[in-house]
Amino acid sequence: MTLSTTVKAGTAKAGRAGVRGALSAAASLLVLATVPAHAADLETLPGNWLRLTLTTGDEQSSDTRGTLLMCDPPQGHGRAAEACRDLAAVHGDIDALGPEDTVCPMIYAPVTARASGQWNGRPVEYARTFGNSCEMAAWTGAVFALDSGRIAGLPGLD
Repeated sequence: MTLSTTVKAGTAKAGRAGVRGALSAAASLLVLATVPAHAADLETLPGNWLRLTLTTGDEQSSDTRGTLLMCDPPQGHGRAAEACRDLAAVHGDIDALGPEDTVCPMIYAPVTARASGQWNGRPVEYARTFGNSCEMAAWTGAVFALDSGRIAGLPGLD
């Protein structure tokens, strides 16, 4: 792909804007070209796997991070083996994970957990917003423990 820009004398500012626009367009095309390939790569992964994301905060300010949890062999975050064991016990159904007997602070700090992937050849889609990371950990166990044991910085969840 070749991009060219013509700059006339006295229009250097307009030329720079044109170059920026062309470079931005080229970068966008490169990013878009890799997205279907990445999605196709995930679809061909063997075994059980989930793309996990956690979003902390609300619409005004949020932070999203994620990982790919693979279970054959377990890898993807610090508690992958435990997460895969928990998921195997419920056949990949995250909603079936029961709440642990835990006391959580009544502090509203929303956390949205999302998972998509496959378990035993079946598609898995999950999304739920919890009041805080302690509540999320109580309901999902090690599945969304992306920080290798610490859940979104709340003390006592190591």
